[in-house]
Amino acid sequence: MNNIATTETEKSAITLTTVIYALYAASYFVGVTAIVAIVMNYVKQDDVAGTFLESHFRWQIRTFWFGVLWGMLGTITMVFMIGWLILAANGIWIIYRIVKGWLRLNDGKSMYTA
Repeated sequence: MNNIATTETEKSAITLTTVIYALYAASYFVGVTAIVAIVMNYVKQDDVAGTFLESHFRWQIRTFWFGVLWGMLGTITMVFMIGWLILAANGIWIIYRIVKGWLRLNDGKSMYTA
């Protein structure tokens, strides 16, 4: 009986992680969904502690905050024209991180721990 509950709990956590990846992807069209996703990451972080999903949450959180950092840097330096390149590179990098994480989640693999 306990194994079934664990399996159901894990399935629920996998679904939640998938939804969070979808919210990050949707943020390209509706920017506010990234805010919802990061809040969900922090609220549910304890629920996935000790599972392979913990690495996905860390991956998602780092993607968000580094994306914000590079987005701000790109916006500030747009005056010098380099900002456009920084913003483009940041957009590509975020897409890569979402796709890479989502694919590894789909395969049941954890993200890199480094």
